[in-house]
Amino acid sequence: MQNIPFPEEYLHDHPPIRDVITAFEGQKTLGHRAADRVVRVMGSWRFVIIQSVILVFWVILNITAWVQRWDPYPFILMNLFLSLQAAYTAPMILMSQNRDAERDRMVAANDYEINQTAEKELRIVLAHLEAEQQALFTLYMELQQIRVHLGMATTTDTPPAPAPTQEA
Repeated sequence: MQNIPFPEEYLHDHPPIRDVITAFEGQKTLGHRAADRVVRVMGSWRFVIIQSVILVFWVILNITAWVQRWDPYPFILMNLFLSLQAAYTAPMILMSQNRDAERDRMVAANDYEINQTAEKELRIVLAHLEAEQQALFTLYMELQQIRVHLGMATTTDTPPAPAPTQEA
């Protein structure tokens, strides 16, 4: 009987999969959380609608002068408030977006690492399957030889050779 070669047994020695999002969220400072909260609030429809209602109310009160015209047309005080709001929120939005981009880079790097490990393991599984196919063919051929030797089969009962393997 022939010695049938098999690849060595594969041991899964890679580290466990990391949850990079949870690790990233755990590194946030108070400033990061505050900026994210501001972006979450100001980026909502609720904020847009409330601010729009306040601005329309402001304009109506100053045009009709029901109370007193504290900010007559062209609404310089309202423009000042809106400019201050934009001046303070724009950097917070940029900080939040930069952190989101950093988190996305970490997730992408982790995904790449997982894909590399999966590809390595898949290649090993395919090598084992190919070795099993070759071993089964060898065993079948030896069994046929034994059957012919015992007079239980003819030499024409052999299967076709296994298909050549394709290397990726």
